[in-house]
Amino acid sequence: RSPEGNVREFKGVSGLLFNDSSFDNIGSKDELSVLHKTARHAFVVGKKLWDDLQSGVQKSDSEPEPQSQSQKKNQNESCPDSISLSGPEFVNQGRILVLPCGLTLGSHITVVGMPHWAHAENDPKIAVLREGDESVMVTQFMMELQGLKTVDGEDPPRILHFNPRLKGDWSGKPVIEQNTCYRMQWGSALRCEGWKSRADEETVDGEVKCEKWIRDDDNGSEESKTTWWLNRLIGRKKKVTLDWQYPFAEGKLFVLTLRAGLEGYHVNVDGRHITSFPYRTGFVLEDATGLSLKGDLDVHSVFAASLPNSHPSFDPQKHLERLSKWKAPPLPNGNVELFIGILSAGNHFAERMAVRKSWMQHKLIKSSNVVARFFVALSGRKEVNVELKKEADYFGDIVIVPYMDNYDLVVLKTVAISEYGVRTMAAKYIMKCDDDTFVRVDSVIKEAKKYGDKSMYIGNMNYYHKPLRDGKWAVTYEEWPEEDYPPYANGPGYIISSDIAQFIVAEFEKHKLRLFKMEDVSMGMWVEKFNSSKPVEYEHSLKFCQFGCVEDYYTAHYQSPRQ
Repeated sequence: RSPEGNVREFKGVSGLLFNDSSFDNIGSKDELSVLHKTARHAFVVGKKLWDDLQSGVQKSDSEPEPQSQSQKKNQNESCPDSISLSGPEFVNQGRILVLPCGLTLGSHITVVGMPHWAHAENDPKIAVLREGDESVMVTQFMMELQGLKTVDGEDPPRILHFNPRLKGDWSGKPVIEQNTCYRMQWGSALRCEGWKSRADEETVDGEVKCEKWIRDDDNGSEESKTTWWLNRLIGRKKKVTLDWQYPFAEGKLFVLTLRAGLEGYHVNVDGRHITSFPYRTGFVLEDATGLSLKGDLDVHSVFAASLPNSHPSFDPQKHLERLSKWKAPPLPNGNVELFIGILSAGNHFAERMAVRKSWMQHKLIKSSNVVARFFVALSGRKEVNVELKKEADYFGDIVIVPYMDNYDLVVLKTVAISEYGVRTMAAKYIMKCDDDTFVRVDSVIKEAKKYGDKSMYIGNMNYYHKPLRDGKWAVTYEEWPEEDYPPYANGPGYIISSDIAQFIVAEFEKHKLRLFKMEDVSMGMWVEKFNSSKPVEYEHSLKFCQFGCVEDYYTAHYQSPRQ
């Protein structure tokens, strides 16, 4: 703020002071040293990227940017609405259906196939041979949605692994196993074994995760279909159910449809719902760029339809609507009550545009009582940075944090949000959310105002959570020596009072702020430290929704741009 009390004009780059010494003597000698080295390197690279960008952007605008090979390739890469392959065509393509632009909400893939008859296996991967047995009879196949455009030299992530085991599973029963696999780390499997999901288990878009099928150890004898129909026709009060067989049989043709819903994938076989698998964090529909079918299966044909017509991270021009109505409104002379910092990544052009056209149009933001800004670090791809800078200059709602983006360094954007909220905005409350979060601005500010001038921390709180020591989200003892995390609010949406934000910035600049790769846990740790000198009101609310939304919600997370 200037001495007259006016807010400084909008700064397009974060004012957080980063220098080499910022990452010295934080915590003990070894504590989090890996993260600090990563951060120091990210800022050295980031400074060079930023200087290149500044000098590059100063070039005359009339001079066209030379196109990189990847840009040319991306422009030529069309996004068909539907794709169909015959069985032989599918086999010739290496048993993979390539989905050039991934999937989107409502996309569906249909497979017509026939499982093979069981064969003897000496080394079955899905069962243990009983004593005296030389082999076991096995028939199984795998349908996988894979992320083909990921890191070279690594197996592509399995965004969905759907594995019907008709024969040969260790349980001795036909089962369907579903899972995800990222960087060769499998998640926890969802096994459907013929029992219907419990009534109290969470559903996926209202569908159960596992439907029932007839098991040979299920005492209820199958009511004859004729009796069932008669009972229905007579209109008896008794709720009549019809149990079906396991959906796949050796040598029998099936028609399977996989559909992408709001909360997860749904699989129907021969017109009947079989399983639903909730989306897992970190796996995005648009990353599902290939469908693979392997195992004991003849594929007759594969169809994919309702596919996205563009890939959000490839062509910003398709997503950015350069209309003045979407520009950020001028900053107010008076106080800003709530500042909302939105974490975003350089290539998330579609996500930012969806936020601008939806909740950023709220009257409280248009009147500048509430101010929202995207916080973005620099990309390793020059063309993304060039487009980002143009977008920032046009819309006036992006704050660039000048380091090379890295998933483990998201926490630096959170510090930058705190710095901007207190120094540039002098806001009373500061909220952090993600670019796939839908925010109900009026509900959020109403909730924050309940606390007046008290120190507060509001969100969907986690108490007594422990670090996972293995798997995709593994945390080493070097990174986090303690057994428990402090109470912390889930990252997609939380609010702190300005005194906590001021404390965070001061500690950072005094080189006393402990950093941890999970930004939401870091915030919990900082608030806990602040709380030791001044009491903080913690508020836990499920209205900061992790998936979809509930009645009277404040925020809804994992919303695609279309949603």
